[in-house]
Amino acid sequence: MVASAVWWPKTDKEQKKSVAVIIGTRIEFFRDIGPLLELYKTPQVTYGPFDSLLNDKERFSSVYQMATKDNVLVLGVVWLLQHFDWTWVGFFASEGIRGRKFMLELKTLMLKKSICLVFTIMLSSSWIRNENRFIRTKDCQDTSKINVTILYGDAEIFIGIHIWTRTCVLSGMMWVIATGSYVDWYKMKNIIDLFHGSLSFSPKKREVPGFEDFVKTLNPSKYPEDFYIIQLWLDMFNCSFAGSLCGNLKDCPPNSSLEFMPGNMDLLTMTESSYIIYNAVYAVAQALHEMLLAKTETELTSDANQPTFLSWQLHPFLRRLQLINSIGDHVSLDDKRNIPKKYDILNILPVTAAAHDFLAKVGEFVFSGQNQNLDIHEEIINWPVELEEPPQSVCTQSCGPGFKKVANETDICCFKCVFCPKLEISQQKDVQECTKCSDQEYSNQERTRCLPKLVTYLSFEDSLGMALACTALCFSVLTAGVLCVFVKHQDTPIVKANNRTLSYILLISLLLCFLCSFLFIGRPHLVTCILQQITFGLVFTVALSTVLAKTMVVLLAFKSMKPGRTMRWLLASGASNYVIPSCTLVQVVICGMWLGLSPPFIDVDTRSEPRHLLIVCDKGSVSAFYCVLGYLGSLALVSFSLSYLVRNLPDTFNEAKFLTFSMLVFCSVWVTFLPVYHGAQGKLMVALEIFSILASSAGLLVCIFAPKCYIILMRPEKNSLNHLRSKIHNRRNPHS
Repeated sequence: MVASAVWWPKTDKEQKKSVAVIIGTRIEFFRDIGPLLELYKTPQVTYGPFDSLLNDKERFSSVYQMATKDNVLVLGVVWLLQHFDWTWVGFFASEGIRGRKFMLELKTLMLKKSICLVFTIMLSSSWIRNENRFIRTKDCQDTSKINVTILYGDAEIFIGIHIWTRTCVLSGMMWVIATGSYVDWYKMKNIIDLFHGSLSFSPKKREVPGFEDFVKTLNPSKYPEDFYIIQLWLDMFNCSFAGSLCGNLKDCPPNSSLEFMPGNMDLLTMTESSYIIYNAVYAVAQALHEMLLAKTETELTSDANQPTFLSWQLHPFLRRLQLINSIGDHVSLDDKRNIPKKYDILNILPVTAAAHDFLAKVGEFVFSGQNQNLDIHEEIINWPVELEEPPQSVCTQSCGPGFKKVANETDICCFKCVFCPKLEISQQKDVQECTKCSDQEYSNQERTRCLPKLVTYLSFEDSLGMALACTALCFSVLTAGVLCVFVKHQDTPIVKANNRTLSYILLISLLLCFLCSFLFIGRPHLVTCILQQITFGLVFTVALSTVLAKTMVVLLAFKSMKPGRTMRWLLASGASNYVIPSCTLVQVVICGMWLGLSPPFIDVDTRSEPRHLLIVCDKGSVSAFYCVLGYLGSLALVSFSLSYLVRNLPDTFNEAKFLTFSMLVFCSVWVTFLPVYHGAQGKLMVALEIFSILASSAGLLVCIFAPKCYIILMRPEKNSLNHLRSKIHNRRNPHS
């Protein structure tokens, strides 16, 4: 049916007058006949695909389109692509204004949704009909790289696709068919296998009550004036005309009915296009009914020479049309003059099925103002033969768990998969950002799970902790041994030289320095955290102040031999005995302020070791810690300076030289410690502090006491009064 007029019956003396025309949307019709209908303001209700040209109110003010606008179809297609994550697709369309307009709208919306159109191919009618048609190799290659392609156009486009796929040898393609109009798949059953498994958008329809019974009882004798029914019987049942009357047929099969059609053709189901025609007729009938009621209520009379109704009088009733048709669907004409926007999503089944089973509804798309809804049932979709699940159509394959997508700067649809950084995971595909684990967790090697961190600290069981503990123990035993040697030989000249008491104090303080290393090993507690730094600072202060006192003793001893009472008075008054308590008191004040303002405390380090929660002693005030180190450094520097000044004095046992060298070792250790400690973290920071304590203490022990122990144990003849007198005599009389 191209066009059908709706007539208003008149009296016997009057001719029938058309009040509306129900037509398709072939532009040729509106170009040739449309101006005449517009001249008389005759309402024209179209049932074909929506055409934006007919929406021009200035040119086609009397046209009402029942079909859905293609921009709603564009929304449905993009929603479907998003649902299946198809972001790398192609596009075929019929050449023409409608095809290009649809393509532009589709491109615009896809760009907003980060979906890329890889190629667009427009097939013209002349190309399809031309036997010498040509397809470029590049176009074939482009189409073969895509798994999902959108198809838009009229029935002729399917023939073009058949030609294209046969030439380019395409198989397993997933087609998204968006024709926006009725497609007679029965007529294309020879090529339907090409579209097996594809999804097609079709204007939503429902079965009209009574339609099936009407078709079953339909025959030429019942409607002899309908030539289309007669032609159908001639074509389908091989009937022939009986005589000169077109309405009489012969040679028809007995009980011929449209219920049983050759080739399993199904005419009992109303097609999408027929449903739109049904709504168009229903809408015009309802408008006529409302116009009749309005005429009756106002009791208007008409001139005898004028028809009761004029066609232009129907327009207001069509514009404000709001009705529920016989199957309960809402039918209306909005400002754009189209009905509510609903599409069924149909799955194309294999050709082996019966004709009426070519299509299976698997979902629907509904648009209403600002709201859209896509409802699709994936479990009942029959996918193409080569596929058992929804195909993937992306520029880059999915990034699995443990990876994140990093967009390509040149193409929004292409990306690369980047492994999640440490302490971050991703448990789903195609995530934009990895999820960071909590501070108490770390990521596994696959970056797919967060695992709880293990609690750790520098323990005695660790190889590093065990090595440091053994070293500290060995030096402690060695220091205790040296102390025993000195006590045993306390009356010998070498022990008495340079203040025996200071040597005992220095050895005891060095022993405590070695033992305080054990406070840094093991699980930290609040008490040990406080004792670590306080003990370290105080015992080292005692050790360094003792070295300073010994240096002062050497200096005062030789200076007192020169004329002057000051040096003799200082030596006689025992001024060196006040060095240790005075220096220690300053350090006590510093430590007291440290404890009072910001004492050390237990802390959990979550960053130093990715898989562990490291329990450490936080120093509380870093400034106070560096003040303690700075004070120790100043004592060491003063001791080094004084010992350096007296290094060449004629000391019997070279005490001044050994003190100088011991301070040089001490300063070297702690000057090296500071920058390395600042860059260390975790267990290494604790181990580094222990090592510095052991190294500096060992330097003092070895440099000061090793030569004396060597003489006491290995060269006892030098540790006698006779040897001492002989050495003093030789120094005083070098030429004798």
